[in-house]
Parts: sequence; C-alpha cells; structure tokens
Amino acid sequence: MSDDRGAFPDAVSGELQVEIPDLDYWKRLINCQDACPVHTDSRGYVRAIAEGQDELSYLIARGPNPLASICGRVCGAPCEDACRRGDIDQPISIRALKRFVCDQFGPEAREQGGRGLIEVLKDAAGRLPERPNQDVDELLQLLRATLKERVVPVEGRSVGIIGSGPAGLAAAHDLLLLGFDVTLYEAEDVLGGMLAVGIPEYRLPRDLIQAEIQVIEELGARAETGCEVGRDVTLPELRERHDAVVIAVGLRRSRKLDLPGADADGVLGGVEYLRDASLGKPPNLGQRVVVIGGGNVAYDVGRTALRQIASDAARTALRDSGVTAVHLCSLESLEEMPADDVEILEGDEEGVRRENGWAPMEILASDEGRVTGVRFKRCLRVYDEEHRFSPMFDDDVQQIIECDTVLLSIGQAVDLAFVDSERDGLALTGRGSLECDAHSGRTAHDDVFVAGDLARGPGLIIHAIASGKAVARAIYESTTGRALRFDATTMHLALPEYQREKGYEGRPRQAIPVASPEDRLRSRRAQVEVGYDEPLARCEAGRCLDCGVNTIFDGEKCILCGGCVDVCPELCLRIVSVDRLVREGRVSEVLDRLLEDTAPKDASAILKDETRCIRCALCAERCPTGAITMERMFFTEVPSCQND
Repeated sequence: MSDDRGAFPDAVSGELQVEIPDLDYWKRLINCQDACPVHTDSRGYVRAIAEGQDELSYLIARGPNPLASICGRVCGAPCEDACRRGDIDQPISIRALKRFVCDQFGPEAREQGGRGLIEVLKDAAGRLPERPNQDVDELLQLLRATLKERVVPVEGRSVGIIGSGPAGLAAAHDLLLLGFDVTLYEAEDVLGGMLAVGIPEYRLPRDLIQAEIQVIEELGARAETGCEVGRDVTLPELRERHDAVVIAVGLRRSRKLDLPGADADGVLGGVEYLRDASLGKPPNLGQRVVVIGGGNVAYDVGRTALRQIASDAARTALRDSGVTAVHLCSLESLEEMPADDVEILEGDEEGVRRENGWAPMEILASDEGRVTGVRFKRCLRVYDEEHRFSPMFDDDVQQIIECDTVLLSIGQAVDLAFVDSERDGLALTGRGSLECDAHSGRTAHDDVFVAGDLARGPGLIIHAIASGKAVARAIYESTTGRALRFDATTMHLALPEYQREKGYEGRPRQAIPVASPEDRLRSRRAQVEVGYDEPLARCEAGRCLDCGVNTIFDGEKCILCGGCVDVCPELCLRIVSVDRLVREGRVSEVLDRLLEDTAPKDASAILKDETRCIRCALCAERCPTGAITMERMFFTEVPSCQND
C-alpha cells in the first residue's frame, strides 16, 4: 500500500489515506514518461546510458519520436519538469542525455561517417538472442511479437500537408509508415518550417535538421518548396488533389504592438527577423537594438541580433561601449520572466542588457521617420493576487533607451490568408485559428485536419510532434474506417542482481558543457552547447532514480520484523495497524477480502511513501525472508486496427 499524502502524518494518531497499487498507479510513478506528450520512455533510455547501452538508448528515444535528434538539442523537456529526482535536488538532464546518444546513432551521425538511423534500425531489427538473458531483451521480444501484423497499411491514398515544421514532419512520418503517399507544401525554399527559420543556428544546426528530414524523405515523402498556398496553389485545389489535407502552418508572424510610433522605419517583428537571419538575409540593425519581450523567443531574437552586430566587434567593445548594445526589455521582473533560466544566464554572459520591469509607452522617431529610441514607464506588477495578467504602472517613472532598431517579441500569430471561411466551410476561432478538435485535429470536413500550434495553441516542439502523430492516426481512421486502438502491454520482471551506482543519491546534476561567451559570438553558427562526453553522460544518467523499479512486498512471507522500516534511509516505509486506514473504494474492497476472519486492529499493513523512495534496495537486502523484491515495470502501448 502507498500513502498518497507525500509524507506520513503523526505516528501515533490520525487516519491514513492510502492507495493500493494497480496498473495506473505503476504507470504514474514513471513521471518522465507520463509527462512526455509522445510518452517517450525517458527513464528507459537514461538508464540504458548509465549501463553503457548507448545504441539501445537511442532506439528507445527514437521509437515514438521521429525528430528525436532535434529534440535532443531544443526540446523544452517537460519530462525534466516532472522528474522525481527534482524533488531531491535537481532533475536529470534528460534532454542533454538524449543528444548524447543521438549524436552517436541518429541521422546526423551519417554526416560524421557513422552508420546513421536507417543502418542502426536495420541492424537492430535482425539482432535478437535466441535465449535472452537480460530483461530488456525479453521486453524487445515481447514488443516485436505484439506489433507483428497488427496494423493494416493503406494503399493508393494520399495526404497533402501544408507546412513542414515539427507537426507537419511528424504527421508525414507516421502517415508514410501507415502506407499513405505524402506531399509536403512549404512556402520557404527549405523544409523544416520554424525549425529552420525560427530557431537560431547556434541552438540547432541546419545540417541536423536536414538529416532528420532526409529520413522522412527516404520513407517516401515528396516536397514542394517555395510553394505558398493561396499564391501558387489553393486549398480547394489541394483538397481535390489529395484524399486528406493537413494544415500545419504554425505561428509564423509576430504580434503587433499598438503604440505611437510603432510604424516607424526600424520597427521589426522578431519572428520575421529570425526568418531573415536564418535565410542569410538579415536586415541592417544599426548598432543599438531594443528587443521588447521576455520569453525564449525574445532571447532568440536578442542573442541573434547580438551576434549580427558583434561580427566585427571585440567582446570587450560589446560589454564596455555605450554605442553597440542589445537591450532586452520586459514587463516582468527577473523572477517572473517566462524565458528559461539558461536563456537568461547565457544572454547575460553574452552581453544582452536586461531591463526588467519596464513597459513601452512610445517608439520615438526622427523627422525622417526612423527609429531613434523607445520611451518606457515603470511596471509595478504584472499579475494580480490570483496570478491573472493585470499589470500596474507608474507613469511618473520613465526612461528612454536610444536605439536604431526595435524588435518586437511579445507573442506570435498565425497567417491563414489562404483560408476563405465561406468558400472552404472552415470556421475561425476568436484567436484567429481554425475550429477543430484539439487532439485529433478534425475539422467540420472529413478531409481537412489541423495540427500543431494551430490546433492546440502555442506549445513546445514536442507538443507539435504529438499533435502531428495524433492527426496521422485520425486520418488513418477517417480514410480507412479502421480505428487505431492502443493496447497496454505491461510486465514486471524481478531483478535479483539489482544494484545502484555507488553514491548515486548524493551526485549533483552535471552541468552541460557550453562554449565560452567569446567563442559563441565569433559566428552565428557557433554552437553554444557542447554537450556531454561519455564520462559526464554516464555520471549524469547514473543519478536517475529508475522509477520503473518498484519494491514489491509478499505479505505471505512477511514476518513484520520491521527491518525494512529501520534500514530505509529516506524514512518512506512504516508498519501500521489496518484499523487506521481510510476504508473507501478499492482499499475497502481489498481489505474486506483479506480480513474475512481477522479484526482490523489485529492486522498490520506496510505503507510506502513513493514520493520519497530512491530505489536503493536496502529494504530488499535487509529482509530476512525474501518478502521484498525489486522488480522493473515496463509499460508501452502498441497500436492495433479495429473495424468500426
């Protein structure tokens, strides 16, 4: 039984709310996998790295995620936010560990003389021991058996996808695996959408993006680049050409700022600036830039601008000169800024000048209409007591920051000029996107689907990937009449040789190596993050608590000696009288069955606080009767076809 309060109440009195483990309980314990929108087994690939099985780690990471290498560089990593290790000190660097194995076995490895993804997958598919002696081999054997001939591919059906960002690419990947012909329609001259024109190259190398896309092209995807829907082809024409159309255009425009002077020469959208810089056509910024915004995109804009104006200037000149500068001005205080901590830290290191707590009032311009500066007023608060956006200002406290260019990064908007609501029968929402089912992407028409930010609102890259995959399944069902259902496959495997790395519980998080600020600013292509080498990766992966491993108690063997309680270093075990347990729901049903001839006051229960357990196995080692075993729980979902 588990105490679900996260900490034991008073040892002498008080009722105890408990939960009896079932499948959902075991699944919830693997927080990282549960938090990932595509349910990547993060614990699985992290532990594989800790054990030196890097190729297996890559296969686990790549399985549900067709853009694993990209996510290894720039994923927002909701898995890390959910990591239980973060309750102790700091979460595991899951994203950086993914990059470590992707660099070795992902499609980018082909560019470095490695085998690349296709070769790795072909080799792995044909390699399975006749008599597996490791639990992971048993799992692979089980999965291959359950996946065999479960999905019937389609034939002679095609899908057109508008946009080749993460949602469009993920949809294309899965649709190709399901048998569809796929054509990507991309307005830019390069594939990748906002991956290629919205994320700075210092974070995401362009050859890595193309390596990921090449795999999808090798699966059979066709692409028409430089093809703008609404100019070169219409939506009705695409619907006539394909059995289904996916609209996955993303948020490609910057939101406007309604201020005096906002139309001055030198006021640019941040997203548009990133696009032009990515395509090698950056506008002339001058030497003094103001970025308005406080999120990750604002830092992408500011740090890209810094590299542009720093190309011919020394680092000391950037820091000391009052002429060459990039100011990043946000409403929020430093503590409230929505940008990730690492973006703020690296921006500070590179010379971005933060101006926290300032609201723009007016953009100043010369008689010729050219930007000369921005007038700001002090922002006293951004949110009210209920954390609703409700800024309060002091108009009497002002400052003017002189500049040549203003880059706006206060949000992004979608461009749906190619959609005619009356002609196409597609309704727009109040926020300017298309009405659809947020999960499946279905619209009012059986042949039109929406994916990515357009369907779910602004999110992370991994959310867009999940959306694209969900849309692929919806199209399969709509086109074939066969629903893709996911059957849960679970297993517990005893680990008689289970042991942990020495001192794992006290290891600090290993900092991800980065280049020096001086080296970063030498080129727009210079990578900021260097990534883990093998010793650092092994050390960091060894911090993982391995939440898929559970302490399993055999009540028939237990003699209630209390040895497990005494030895537990985290004090997460205790033995209590059953009459202290709250009898409701499944707990009541199980206790009624077990206590037919026993009074609750005469029976005992072992409780475990899962939020504190570090999987050290000392309880199993201490148990004199073998009543406690360490067992690994595997969970996956495999697709199958069902006729409606």
